[in-house]
Amino acid sequence: MTYHLAIDIGASSGRLILADYKECKWVLSEIYRFKNGFHYVDGHDRWDVDELFHQILLGLEKAKQKGITKCTLGIDTWAVDYVLLKDGLALMPPIAYRDRRTEGAMEEVFQKLSAEMIYQKTGIQLLNFNTLFQYTKEDKRLLNETDVSLLIPDYLMYRLTEKVVAEKTNASTTQLLNIHTADYDDSLLKLAGIKRKQLPDLIDAGSYIGKILPDLSKKYNLPVVSVYTVASHDTASAIVGIPSEAENFAYISSGTWSLIGIENDAPIVTKGSLEANYTNEWGAYGTFRFLKNITGMWIVQEIARNLDYKYSYSEMAEKASEVAPFEQFVDLDEERFSNPTNMIEEIQSYCREHGEKIPETVGELTMCAYSNLALLYAREWKRLERLTGNVLDVLHIVGGGSNVSLLNQLTANLIQKTVIAGPSEATAIGNLLVQLIATGEFADIREARRFLKNQVNLQKFEPQAVSSQDLIQTFEEKMKKRSQR
Repeated sequence: MTYHLAIDIGASSGRLILADYKECKWVLSEIYRFKNGFHYVDGHDRWDVDELFHQILLGLEKAKQKGITKCTLGIDTWAVDYVLLKDGLALMPPIAYRDRRTEGAMEEVFQKLSAEMIYQKTGIQLLNFNTLFQYTKEDKRLLNETDVSLLIPDYLMYRLTEKVVAEKTNASTTQLLNIHTADYDDSLLKLAGIKRKQLPDLIDAGSYIGKILPDLSKKYNLPVVSVYTVASHDTASAIVGIPSEAENFAYISSGTWSLIGIENDAPIVTKGSLEANYTNEWGAYGTFRFLKNITGMWIVQEIARNLDYKYSYSEMAEKASEVAPFEQFVDLDEERFSNPTNMIEEIQSYCREHGEKIPETVGELTMCAYSNLALLYAREWKRLERLTGNVLDVLHIVGGGSNVSLLNQLTANLIQKTVIAGPSEATAIGNLLVQLIATGEFADIREARRFLKNQVNLQKFEPQAVSSQDLIQTFEEKMKKRSQR
């Protein structure tokens, strides 16, 4: 029997998931959960990474109390954000990717190096919060003082072990790696205003980092913990955790963001992929995640927050199911919905401006969100087939959003293909699978996924007859017309 801990931290919460593994079976249990979120401090939205580290220690302490004396551990979080360190200490709490400081950053950079050239070098989707653009807006005084800059999961591993590394799947999202040389790109570093010596060496997922510092173990009465890099970008871990052996499948990692794409052996860097703003993030085990980063459960989360959490998400979905879908066409991926003061008012204002029916009730607002998310998914499904030249057979939806049956069915109806939902904890599961491969329990990812398929409960959604092509065409035509105004 062996024990393995996945520390999986998202934008709104973190959790420690324990795998009790024995003879090709495992039992998963959540042993600790904590809240996360950014706070407005010193003029910016910032993460409290010291609190995250403290919560990790509390979770490990809880594991010891449950009788876990020895285990492996891997950490995954969101991407692109970083901590600047001087003499081993953070100079400032890191700024969150949703902060407004990067507004206009891409346009400034494109005056020095074209979007086409940056994409050709990196293969990464051009988003204003990518680390490249964040560095251009960083306080130059702080950058000059910096010894090393670490992405969030690398920073948390550093706090546990004092080892400085940059795990590749997450490092690729910075838009500072050259997809052809598989290393940092000097011209992009210069453009970003950061020196190569300020960045750690790149390391593969599944690498042994070391034991937790003895002083920490003693102070907090922790288990003996061996720390491994996993696919530390949460999406990369989620893709590892897809229980599929099919060849032509697409996926949506559904959480705060929706990441829709395919797993590929080589990057796709073409004029078409640039125009469609698709990315080639590095995956575990030499793969590439050819995907599009679009909005996700953030929309519904914000509607719930604006309603003072009066309704649970299941109650919101139930009320939405009583309302007709596709009553309005809203591009929820527009910048205006990324961090509005009030999501409900923003959606209603959009509908008013474009002559759409204004959603008023909880059910109407929720159905508006889910209908238009499904339309975004269907649009990208079509694009994926066009860009890859493949006919896709099945869509796997993993992550927290896979629990929303209403959205899964709407999506199946629009793409007219089977949707397989689950596991909802794909990110933590992928994190754990990398640990099990690293420790020799599985030979490779194929064997790990074969094991996983027999361990999880999946829900299948078959397409129902709807005028899907008419709906998608109407959506695309309206969005095209509005973008030309």
